[in-house]
Amino acid sequence: MDREKVICTSCLHQLPLTNYQPNNENQADKVFYGRAEINAAYALLIFRKKNIVQILLHNLKYKRQFEISYFLGEWTGEILKNSHRFTNIDMVIPVPLHKNRLKERGYNQTEGFGIEIAKSLNAQYRDDLLTKTSSSKKQALKNRISRWNLMEQSFQLTDASAISGKHILLVDDILTTGATLEACINCLRNSEKIKVSIATMAITI
Repeated sequence: MDREKVICTSCLHQLPLTNYQPNNENQADKVFYGRAEINAAYALLIFRKKNIVQILLHNLKYKRQFEISYFLGEWTGEILKNSHRFTNIDMVIPVPLHKNRLKERGYNQTEGFGIEIAKSLNAQYRDDLLTKTSSSKKQALKNRISRWNLMEQSFQLTDASAISGKHILLVDDILTTGATLEACINCLRNSEKIKVSIATMAITI
């Protein structure tokens, strides 16, 4: 992909990288300590309010600049394919959007990211195995405990046998509290003998 068509060279050099070594545990791994069992986690960029990453991801999500997703996926895939923690990935699955949000936006902002990583890792890309059954708008009306319980019930695995015994890479745009990814991990674990790893475009620090 021609990076100049996605982001200018000057802006590219301003992107704050996490510089995580993909072969070592990092801050992304630590988000899930004591909460969810994962094999490995990786985030490419550092997200802060009003920084260039926030602008980039805003353009991806709300201005239909979905080529950003493919660009970041290609970049991340090149990094992960050289890591022993990620080389045995069987399948890449994106965190899904609720059907109403998908209809409203027209695309899942994580799709291109997942597709390009799957190419780099010679893995399958499947966006039909994990669905979101409850909207974020409904969750926002609940108190903290109720919202957590609802989050845990928000995702559905459509075919447990399809991922049985596989190493799944779950991909998303931003890793913040990890609550959404944790709920997805718990849902995926309805299948037997799976390993789950995480890759995101950015992490909030």
